[in-house]
Amino acid sequence: MLFAPKEKGQGLVEYALILVLVAVVVIVVLALLGPAIGEIFSDIITAI
Repeated sequence: MLFAPKEKGQGLVEYALILVLVAVVVIVVLALLGPAIGEIFSDIITAI
């Protein structure tokens, strides 16, 4: 019972680390694919 707050804190830290990892992956993917996606949308707008 005395260690319950530490376990809750540890769980929150783990969730925070997972969220940071997901955010980094999303940023990297957008940085790599961003120009290509922008070009596709530009082509679609030009075609319309």
